[in-house]
Amino acid sequence: MKVSKLLIKTKDKKYSIFVGKNIINNLPKVFKNEKIFFNKCLLVIDKNVPKVMVLKIKKKIKCNILKIKTFNSNEKNKNYKNVNNILNVLFKLNFSRDDCLVSIGGGITGDVVGFVASIYKRGIKFINFPTTLLSQVDSSIGGKTGVNNKYGKNLIGSFYQPDLVISETSFLKYLPKREIICGYGEILKHALIADEKKFNFLEKNKRKIINLNDYILTKVIVDSCKIKKNVIEKDEKEKNLRKILNFGHTFAHAFEASQGYKKKLNHGEAVLLGIKCAVKFSQKSKLLSKENCTRVLNHIDGLNIKKNLKNIIKSKNIIKFMKADKKNKSNKINLILLKKIGQPKINLNFNVSKIKNFLYNELN
Repeated sequence: MKVSKLLIKTKDKKYSIFVGKNIINNLPKVFKNEKIFFNKCLLVIDKNVPKVMVLKIKKKIKCNILKIKTFNSNEKNKNYKNVNNILNVLFKLNFSRDDCLVSIGGGITGDVVGFVASIYKRGIKFINFPTTLLSQVDSSIGGKTGVNNKYGKNLIGSFYQPDLVISETSFLKYLPKREIICGYGEILKHALIADEKKFNFLEKNKRKIINLNDYILTKVIVDSCKIKKNVIEKDEKEKNLRKILNFGHTFAHAFEASQGYKKKLNHGEAVLLGIKCAVKFSQKSKLLSKENCTRVLNHIDGLNIKKNLKNIIKSKNIIKFMKADKKNKSNKINLILLKKIGQPKINLNFNVSKIKNFLYNELN
């Protein structure tokens, strides 16, 4: 299958995203064509990435010093301690700004390693190999990096664009179905904020995507990347338009934080539940029609994610975490909602009491 290439152009940097199968076999050629050269390279690898894939990448990277550091990727390890662990390796080996830091893993790994790349000597070369569907369609593009703390998710971070992204779809066959559905949550989000035709396509091809049909899968990954590319090129630092990419995420991040970032609720599942809340709240706020709301809810319910939204809403501190969201600039809670499928509405601020009442009604 043909490899697709997208060129991302921001004020800070231009870089390419490659999407497709067997890109790794041609890595030396890709590096040469993209003018990426280095003497030292540190690979930070999620310990869950199949060793056979790591070995393929390792064989194709040619440099004087190549080191590997494994990372136990989970939300609890997305912290300053692990940032310092990676920094210490770079300092010990005296990496220069012209050397390279490589992430091989999902979105958590990419966020942590990208953050390290942004602060080590004020910026080092950064290559991202996203290995999950979620990271290939979302976190690997746009330059958001960061870690969590006790106050919430991704509250410490930076905007730092990578030098190259390799979305090798061969990684995806090693993922459990739960992780594929996780990535599908972000694919759905992109369709809902961008174009009703893309949502119609998902309605027809949902099962093919989840079952990793090569042609359909590559198409939706590229489509999602294009949607995000068009947004970040207009608003790299999330001053206005880029906020639409957080559709469903104000709820989702609060759900994750309230659950203590435990594995029983992963990010993609939280996003799907967050989208359900966002479309329901859109309808209750008289923005979204009942017909459109029902279509989206039925689509998500058809995924059978087996997570009880009511049980999650019962958790303590959801409102506290929603108030801590980065989009908020007052005591009100800022939400991204839908006017219709393909038409998001940004900068909507709601009193805490209204959100509390909405969540309470969801329990009853």
